[in-house]
Amino acid sequence: MQDGRLSVAVVGAGYWGPNLVRNFNLSQDWHVAAVCDLDLERAERLALTTRSAVAVRSVEQALAIEGVDAIAIATPARTHEAIALAAIAAGKHVLTEKPLADSVGSGERMVAAAEAAGVVLMADHTFCYTPAVLKIAELIHEGELGDITFVDSVRINHGLVQPDVDVFWDLAPHDLSILDFILPDGLRPQAVSAHGGDPLGLGKACVGYLVMQLADGVIAHVHANWLSPTKIRQLIVGGTRRTLVWDDLNPTQRVSVYDRGIDFVTVTEDAERAAAQVSYRYGDTWVPALPEVEALSLMVGEFAAAIREQRAPRTDGHAALRVLKVLDATSRSLEAHSAPATVGAEREETVA
Repeated sequence: MQDGRLSVAVVGAGYWGPNLVRNFNLSQDWHVAAVCDLDLERAERLALTTRSAVAVRSVEQALAIEGVDAIAIATPARTHEAIALAAIAAGKHVLTEKPLADSVGSGERMVAAAEAAGVVLMADHTFCYTPAVLKIAELIHEGELGDITFVDSVRINHGLVQPDVDVFWDLAPHDLSILDFILPDGLRPQAVSAHGGDPLGLGKACVGYLVMQLADGVIAHVHANWLSPTKIRQLIVGGTRRTLVWDDLNPTQRVSVYDRGIDFVTVTEDAERAAAQVSYRYGDTWVPALPEVEALSLMVGEFAAAIREQRAPRTDGHAALRVLKVLDATSRSLEAHSAPATVGAEREETVA
């Protein structure tokens, strides 16, 4: 530590690394010791934006810097395991960009290594630290919506087509991590069914629809799309008492809670009579006030708190692994022409 601050080295100075460096640098909890990138000039430019970080080209150099407490990884998912395992072996805490890794096996090895070493492994599931999602989780866990009946999530935009992953692996981790965070039992679907479209002929899904079968007959749906000319980030969570809508692009009404729904007064076996028993409920709409706080600032604060308090962070390795297992099942469903794919149960025991 330096002046009571924890010390971090950020690996990766490309797209996401600068966001991490900026928030670590502004935090009272952190000191940025190093910026690491294969492009040393790029690392040097980013290091100059901090108080006193040095620029290095290799992870080994970053780990060798005296006093470094943690490594933050902002590199492609295929590189996460090797970097994380090297950091964990050196006794460092680890923060990884989403997704945790590029395969379930890699993710499991990372989680097991961190637990065996007694260090914090945390995923940067950024949306889980937005004031809106924190409020949604609070409302659901307090029972304001009642029992969850359905979830519908849309994340579409005219975005960057990624060279190494499909639209599910690029965009859906955001939605899946949010669902894992807000659902009372986390993201534990029994099976998933994925439908992907490749209108550009790139050999990967650019438009995707994912349906997940949750407990008690609840269905969750995620729509991800790189090709839409309009940008939509919306989540609808239906409950037996109320329905919640999150519109991330609406600055004045991000979260709305609707006291509206459909009730069955009685249940009969006669379909025609049952239809007549439907009661439509029209109540008020409530818009909770939300603070204006950058999600990444809360995320780096949670990383520091988990290290100091020797506890699991909100988005720990197990949460990230649940997301990874759904992504894996999604790929298997696509390979099986959209047939349902089961999601493997998370191992609870520590792997030696």
